Amino acid sequence: MPGIVVGVDDSTHSHEALDWAVREAAVRQVGVKVVSVVPAMASPWTGHPLSVPDSDETVQKARKAAEEAVARSTSTISPAPSVDVQVPVGFPVQALIDASRDADMIVVGSRGSGGFARLLLGSVSTQLAYHAECPVVIVPTGR
Repeated sequence: MPGIVVGVDDSTHSHEALDWAVREAAVRQVGVKVVSVVPAMASPWTGHPLSVPDSDETVQKARKAAEEAVARSTSTISPAPSVDVQVPVGFPVQALIDASRDADMIVVGSRGSGGFARLLLGSVSTQLAYHAECPVVIVPTGR
């Protein structure tokens, strides 16, 4: 789906990125794909994602949180762009790189829920800047 992909977790940074992506999508008249990844651990033998205990429940909680964030972000936009929420289980960076293949742009916050306060860019945004297959927008906090 061409349009804007935005990575969302439970951080303020990602919610600001979502707000930016929704406004930009409204201007461009394109859809938004929200990707909220439930992180999985890597197998020490294969490097592939391990199954997540209670993943169905975890995915449903992540979906509900993402849908609530979307509702807040779209509440002041008229007409609001169409939004598709996806909640894969896996590695956040890889899921966003995969989503970038069909996107016009990908948007993330400067840090996610796992970042250290002193870092300017989080590991996900840094990896996306190098590996995404479309333009990357990294939204700084408070802008």
